[in-house]
Amino acid sequence: MAYNDTTARRRRRWPIFLPLVLAVVLAATWSGFWYFAATKAQETMEGWRAREVKEGRIHTCESENFSGFPFRFEMRCISPTTELRSNQPPLMLNAQQILAALQVYDPTLVIAEFSGPLTIAEPGQPPAYTASWSLAQASVRGTPMAPERASIVLDGLTVERSTEGSNTTLLKARRVELHGRLVGGSVAENPVIELVLRTAAAAAPDFHPATVHPLDADISTTLRGLADFSPKPWPMRFREMQERNGSIEIIRARVQQGDVLAVSAGTLSLTPRGGLDGQMQITVVGIEQVLKALDLDRIMSEGKVGQAVNALDRLVPGLGNLARQNARPGILAGLGAIGQNSTLDGKPAVTLPLRFADGAVMLGPFPVGRVPPLF
Repeated sequence: MAYNDTTARRRRRWPIFLPLVLAVVLAATWSGFWYFAATKAQETMEGWRAREVKEGRIHTCESENFSGFPFRFEMRCISPTTELRSNQPPLMLNAQQILAALQVYDPTLVIAEFSGPLTIAEPGQPPAYTASWSLAQASVRGTPMAPERASIVLDGLTVERSTEGSNTTLLKARRVELHGRLVGGSVAENPVIELVLRTAAAAAPDFHPATVHPLDADISTTLRGLADFSPKPWPMRFREMQERNGSIEIIRARVQQGDVLAVSAGTLSLTPRGGLDGQMQITVVGIEQVLKALDLDRIMSEGKVGQAVNALDRLVPGLGNLARQNARPGILAGLGAIGQNSTLDGKPAVTLPLRFADGAVMLGPFPVGRVPPLF
């Protein structure tokens, strides 16, 4: 009888210990899986670093540490440095810290957060540019051999140029987003890349009179004509596109600055010297403010038009100045003659051709700027 009681008590106790045993086994199994996945994640990060090396970008850290157990794998890079060897001249980028993370269950998605400021300088020289932000994050989906998409988002961005002990603000934005993804072909053959740029309250005072005041932009483009997406500098990619008769399709570009609103679309090609070439249609609300921001009046004192106006001044003093004062109404009338009346967001607008001729930009017949060669 006693034997049966002892056996019964043992049988009643084993369900109590079973959950504990299972928990220990599960913890040991998960720990082994995490360390295995962490090794794979580290290999993925090293793969991305190796891919960057092939593109002429050398990433190093003063120190690294790894953590994230049990559900993440994190790599913290202290005092990161990037050497852009493919750039001419070569540049050195230095920041405070990078924190990169992968989920154990999804090792093909890398998410990184950057701590600034970021300084940019030629090797051995003091910083020429400094960028600071309140938040900077990036993500990459895919594998080093087959990237699918990448994004970078910056909040509270400020970029300054240092010259002789003084700083000049080049760019200031509440938010900047850049997204890229593969939408056709493959990484190895005829890839089609979609790029999206979004800015909120972005101003670049030294770039152009039209960008002195903050503006919002949403621009979507598609690049066609790449042979592959193997590691190489972007100027080389653009040259490749030109040789393959590729194109840059502006799916939609929307820019708003105060009461001025512009929307455009079209397809551009590249000339043998790397200039943009082609035509887009642009619909503008507030064309008079655009003319003022573009400073088109200055064409009355430049080139052949300027020579004619100066000749008027010599013949009849003051007549040339009168012509300059009436330049904007004349330009507005000329644009009105070639444009089409339309509406945009319920507001009166005009639709005009925006032409690119080997990098020169023309709004109708009037020059408004130049885009630097892409290679």
